[in-house]
Amino acid sequence: MHSISQINMLHKVPNDILIPEIAKMLDEGHQVIFTPGGTSMRPFIEGGKDAVLLQKADKCRVGDILLCRVGETYVLHRLIAIEGDQLTLMGDGNLQGTEHCTKADIIGKVMEIRSPKGRLKPRTRGWLWRKLLPCRSFLLKVYRHTPRIL
Repeated sequence: MHSISQINMLHKVPNDILIPEIAKMLDEGHQVIFTPGGTSMRPFIEGGKDAVLLQKADKCRVGDILLCRVGETYVLHRLIAIEGDQLTLMGDGNLQGTEHCTKADIIGKVMEIRSPKGRLKPRTRGWLWRKLLPCRSFLLKVYRHTPRIL
């Protein structure tokens, strides 16, 4: 049996096909592991390398990393604000720009992050990282030029 992560690594599956299948599995009560792409969650999730374990999000709090439908696309970003039913998300690797959706648009919540070597990475709430937004550009530049040991 393959996890969705293994399937996506063997055969690149477009998000408009992959994510509804992930949502279906989560709705059935399963947990799902997959490897997200992109750089918008650096330094906490390395797109195309790290795997995330998702489960259905019964509750969410500011700081959680959520897989959500935003308009016609999907994002795996950190929840930075909740106002009633409205959510504001932002990628940890983004220097500006946010996405907005509702609680009904949440597909799943990240429960674990694993490096390519299988090492469990810390799943922080990101509060300090959010406070460092003014100097994130510099920190991300340093991060991009630092060799990874995990």
